[in-house]
Amino acid sequence: MALYRATGIVLRTYKVAEADRIAVLFTVEHGKIRTVVKGVRKTTARHGLRLEPLSHVALQLYRGRELDTVTQVQGLDAFPGIRNDLDRLARAAILLEAVELSMPDREPDERRYQLLIGALRAMESRDRPLVVSGMLLKLLALDGVVPVTDVCTGCGRPDELVALDPEAGGARCRGCRSGMLLTPRGFELARMVLGGRLGAALNEERSPDTESLDRVVLATIERHLERRLRSATVNTH
Repeated sequence: MALYRATGIVLRTYKVAEADRIAVLFTVEHGKIRTVVKGVRKTTARHGLRLEPLSHVALQLYRGRELDTVTQVQGLDAFPGIRNDLDRLARAAILLEAVELSMPDREPDERRYQLLIGALRAMESRDRPLVVSGMLLKLLALDGVVPVTDVCTGCGRPDELVALDPEAGGARCRGCRSGMLLTPRGFELARMVLGGRLGAALNEERSPDTESLDRVVLATIERHLERRLRSATVNTH
């Protein structure tokens, strides 16, 4: 069938031709797909407001040779709390970009999809500092790249851990110190996330501990993806 339906999250859009736009979506049924939205930049466009990055939508599409064409859109969730808060919007953009870069086209991945939609819903309902780091650590775990957080990757000692080195794969003690400083509480929070206690970690208030974890997790995901995240350069934290 040339026509098909999908439910997904808009990861990114960009202009093409005079009035069209490409929308990159992460759908639960078909994975990451690239679609063309005809006439979206005209004032009479039907889909423009619904197909913006971050939108959760239900779609009908026409399968094409290279790009599928969006024919119908129904908005499911626009995440207004995130959109109306520049700080939250900047941090949500990091999640969208990380997901886009971490997966190939047209490979369904329900765990990754549920991870993203869950993180966005958590950010929408209450603005907690570790939503981004928590999801990025979970994303690394899905890719089989879990940073070591309980022992030094240089000498194996379990105490005096003071830094995390993405190049070395995890924690470094005072004697083997390299990488980026991470507080003892930052290590504890990372272990909570990776050990299945993400909900408890999300109750943490913003502090130097959460900020140090943000920095090292961002460096770790960028090393894994082998590129810088553009969205992180405009993040306010």
